[in-house]
Amino acid sequence: MERAAQGADGGGGSNSSSRSSSRATSAGSSPSCSLAGRGVSGRSAAAGLGGGGSRSSPGSVAASPCGGSGPRREPALEGVLSKYTNLLQGWQNRYFVLDFEAGILQYFVNEQSKHQKPRGALSLSGAIVSLSDEAPHMLVVYSANGEMYKLRAADAKEKQFWVTQLRACAKHHMEMNSKMMTQVEGQQKNLVHAIESLPGSGPLTALDQDLLLLKATSAATLSCLGECLSLLQQSLHQASQPSHRPGASESILGWHGPKSHSTEQLKNGTLGSLPSASASITWAILPNSVEDEQTCPPEPEPNSGPELVLSEDEKSDTEDQEETEVGVMEDQRSVILHLISQLKLGMDLTKVVLPTFILEKRSLLEMYADFLAHPDLLLAVTAGATPQDRVIGFVEYYLTAFHEGRKGTLAKKPYNPIIGETFHCSWEVPKDRFKPKRTAAPTPSGHEHPMADDPSKNYKMRFVAEQVSHHPPISCFYCECKEKRLCINTHVWTKSKFMGMSVGVSMIGEGVLRLLEHGEEYVFTLPSAYARSILTIPWVELGGKVSITCAKTGYSATVIFHTKPFYGGKVHRVTAEVKHNPTNTIVCKAHGEWNGTLEFTYNNGETKVIDTTMLPVYPKKIRPLEKQGPMESRNLWREVTRCLRLGDIDAATEQKRRLEEKQRTEERKRENLRTPWRPKYFIQEGDGWVYFNPLWKAH
Repeated sequence: MERAAQGADGGGGSNSSSRSSSRATSAGSSPSCSLAGRGVSGRSAAAGLGGGGSRSSPGSVAASPCGGSGPRREPALEGVLSKYTNLLQGWQNRYFVLDFEAGILQYFVNEQSKHQKPRGALSLSGAIVSLSDEAPHMLVVYSANGEMYKLRAADAKEKQFWVTQLRACAKHHMEMNSKMMTQVEGQQKNLVHAIESLPGSGPLTALDQDLLLLKATSAATLSCLGECLSLLQQSLHQASQPSHRPGASESILGWHGPKSHSTEQLKNGTLGSLPSASASITWAILPNSVEDEQTCPPEPEPNSGPELVLSEDEKSDTEDQEETEVGVMEDQRSVILHLISQLKLGMDLTKVVLPTFILEKRSLLEMYADFLAHPDLLLAVTAGATPQDRVIGFVEYYLTAFHEGRKGTLAKKPYNPIIGETFHCSWEVPKDRFKPKRTAAPTPSGHEHPMADDPSKNYKMRFVAEQVSHHPPISCFYCECKEKRLCINTHVWTKSKFMGMSVGVSMIGEGVLRLLEHGEEYVFTLPSAYARSILTIPWVELGGKVSITCAKTGYSATVIFHTKPFYGGKVHRVTAEVKHNPTNTIVCKAHGEWNGTLEFTYNNGETKVIDTTMLPVYPKKIRPLEKQGPMESRNLWREVTRCLRLGDIDAATEQKRRLEEKQRTEERKRENLRTPWRPKYFIQEGDGWVYFNPLWKAH
């Protein structure tokens, strides 16, 4: 179905397909100067435009053959084609004009109206022109902005001629854009060279704030434009070779983005010109797979088995981990500017050394635990009377899980877990507070939920997480409630990329919720995360489409985390749809904000509103540091955390450096002995990882 340009075409013209009278004319010249006026037939004139003959090639500027003194545009292809409008009006004859120099395909109701405003127009730069067997002699033009024209010629020869000319026009303007990008790239390189050639001291240096900002924004802008051009090139390449899917390194016109000698330095971890920053912690980005931040203390004994974590040792977590809600300090800003000015759009941040002051005061493993801050909603899934109630209950829990995982609105980067690092905790949910029905309203409390003193009055949910791999960096976590016969097993691989003025993190992997009482498994994926506005006040948003599926019951859910549009729009939007696939019935829809209010509408006409900020938060129960093992997250990072809390960035950097050096030593030792790493709690099965003693195997 066509878009706005097609919708404007609403009537006038025959529904039959007449023979296209394509011809080349001098756009803007008098009728007596047109090729048709010289007695040249439409088909012959068009052939003259296509190549050879005495006609000037499209896109050039020549003197008017009719004696005019000013320049004119070269011949434009024009003629009648049938255009699909909509289901009611079907195919209608329209008069099309291809302006090769401008790179625009316009259409009019008929030839007589071609000097009026066109009914529609498509820019052909980056457009894809393809053949279609949907109707006889049909071609489709897809513009780069998403609009589409379905066209039909009188015969196969006429169709092929239009396809050839349209593709030639699209290619010509893509080449022009590529040349322009090359010129701009050269100018940007000159700018960077001029800035980097400035002296290290004096009134104007290479680290001047304004110059660093200019350097960073020019590189990010150029990279974004280059990425857009590359996407268009790949689309054209795929359209011209349907049987071949280009690899990541292939390109049509060969523009590969700006090149900088400092890019390789960053990849090799040799960024040496960053100024130091000793200020309070105010900025961070999301977790990513930064290799040099993957630190490692002395390994535990080889092949040591799982450790027993005693419940009686666990205490309610009272540690305040809220982060300071302020923007970037000026001395830190220069570090960030200098760093991002040397990054390339789409660059994997694996080998990039990031400054210590960006760190949040918790491990990524603990952040995963914080996503389970509403265990009552998760346990309530088991009480659903029907498969429909249970899948909807899990979707409700899933949508409310993410806001508590963020400590404040400011973008932060937790410690990257090191191989062998673990995190243990548990929650207790009072049975009298348990909500067994989907329609029950949530407890209107924004405070931590009170815990019952008698353990027999509580449901116990245990959690363990472990970093099982270094390359790639894979985290696993498992939680279970034996009383409710529920467990979740998840493995996640974080992969980050530089995106100009933001950082994107993909959460690769999946989790499985098992309801053993019902024999149901719900497989779910995770959204991507983005740190935006990294030069001012960084903030986090989630984005992407995730899925929840249960093969046994046939229910599935699609959840879309919407990123904020460039202009206007709301932040943190999420929509969801739950469907029973065997009957193709939508049983629930949801919309709202994942960190605010969510509204659910069910197929029985009921509605429910959940305010995530008012849900009760159940504090983790965790052992004190003195009872934790050396590889447990809080004990492992305790000195780095202490220094960050004091605002002593230099001391935190030194503590982090010591851990990094221990990691390198232990890694070299394993390589020399050819001893693979063996996780404590998780076992690799196929492409995934499974807890060593899961509930579904123990019972």
